[in-house]
Amino acid sequence: MARERITRRPVTRVAGGSVERFDDAVALERALELRVDGRTLSVTLRTPGHDEDLALGFLAGEALIESRAQVAGIALTAGSCADEPDRAEISLASGVAFDWARLERHFTATSACGLCGRAHLDALRAALRPAPAGAQIALAALNSLSERARAAQETFEATGALHAAALAEGSDLAIAVLREDVGRHNAVDKIAGWLIAAGRYPLAGGVLWVSGRAGAEIVLKAARARIPVLAAVGAPSSLAIELAETAGMTLIGFLREGRMNVYCGLSRIAT
Repeated sequence: MARERITRRPVTRVAGGSVERFDDAVALERALELRVDGRTLSVTLRTPGHDEDLALGFLAGEALIESRAQVAGIALTAGSCADEPDRAEISLASGVAFDWARLERHFTATSACGLCGRAHLDALRAALRPAPAGAQIALAALNSLSERARAAQETFEATGALHAAALAEGSDLAIAVLREDVGRHNAVDKIAGWLIAAGRYPLAGGVLWVSGRAGAEIVLKAARARIPVLAAVGAPSSLAIELAETAGMTLIGFLREGRMNVYCGLSRIAT
């Protein structure tokens, strides 16, 4: 299945008393239905592209799989009209099964971010493993990361409408992969799916960079991928900080213009 990530729509720009009409580049947003062995698991709104990575990353982010070998195949089908969702049909490998009763309770009770309820939060905290220590990160590499990631956001450059997530590795934090999407969670899931497809999940290293705020659900996805450092252009939430502390992660916010706020895990940064 192939769909463009950008469409064009007529727009009227009014500025300084002048009126200009033209076709503007707009980020495409469509529904993707994730089905497992013929049964609907979730429907997410996303920017088309890297949908197999998104499906794998979503399953990993919900702690449903840990390796590509647990998935026998993924068949992608485009919706036949604007109102019909695209579809990712996921076939589990032999011997792999889901507790559908638990999943139905989870997805019915929780919000789009995947978090709701004190009991559910306590269970999430209990499942977090300490993040790997890793080598210290040079300030210069961190300070330039947002600028380098922003330069790689091709669809954002054309539309101004997408979030992005990137995985940076090595002493110079070279960007190994960057994904864009209208949903920040989807962009992170696409990174996780890329790791799974490459046989590198969980990673136990690297820095996960996100273009927006650092919410609790993003911290959980990074923790499950064993990525010890999460760096965001925006602010973290209080729950994100709490979960990062529980997981022994480094959480950075406001990483832009040569500055950052380190909310926990300062020891990983060579200050």
